[in-house]
Amino acid sequence: MTLAYDASGDGPALVLLHSAVCDRRMWDPQWPVLVDAGYRVVRCDFRGFGGTPLPDRRHNDAEDVLELLDALGIEQAALIGASYGGQVAMEIAARRPDRVSAMALLCASLPGHEPTDELRAFREREDALLEAGDIAGAVELNVDTWLGPDADEAAREKLRGMQRRAFDVQLAAPEGAGRNKVEIDLSTIKAPCLVVSGPHDVADFRQIAARLPGLLADARHLELPWAGHLPNLERPAAVTDLLTDFLRETVPAG
Repeated sequence: MTLAYDASGDGPALVLLHSAVCDRRMWDPQWPVLVDAGYRVVRCDFRGFGGTPLPDRRHNDAEDVLELLDALGIEQAALIGASYGGQVAMEIAARRPDRVSAMALLCASLPGHEPTDELRAFREREDALLEAGDIAGAVELNVDTWLGPDADEAAREKLRGMQRRAFDVQLAAPEGAGRNKVEIDLSTIKAPCLVVSGPHDVADFRQIAARLPGLLADARHLELPWAGHLPNLERPAAVTDLLTDFLRETVPAG
């Protein structure tokens, strides 16, 4: 199996896709509740994150997830994606709309989005820290940027561990590793979609969330007034309830 993953529960399939500063552990607060709600829940680490190494060749995360679903015998699943995981979810739903029953996108990124000066400045600062060998500083930059004001110290420490793991894996990547980008047509996505954003997030992700209902056939946008970029870590119970309610409406269990 290419991707490290966990799978548990019975009922309609549900796949949790992590952000690019986390790994599958970001879903620890939601995992047991969604299993108990009657879903067959799968969470995986993309290549270069958590327990999945980077190969010495280029890869595509959406294809990796579809391969995992095939291996598990899952023909159709609801997808919950955070940030980059939301982008992967949209790619899966655009390329294989028959495989996706519903989507929840938490502060998702979007292919082709032109970054704001704010996001460019973050990337330049991160690159400078990594080039200087200050990995701890780069980790703290990510923690400070991507967690909103409601995140407690436990959430901050959790993100530190996941981001440090990602840097350790990615900085040791073999030559030739990297992602293959695929152009997608969002108009092919038919699954009902909940788009979530937060006013304490970087402007880019607020802009994307506002655009998506006009790009997807069946999407609604919900802004959480307290949220930053990783709301499921900032107020875990509130986001778990939100996701459970959405799933009951779109992919009821039992």
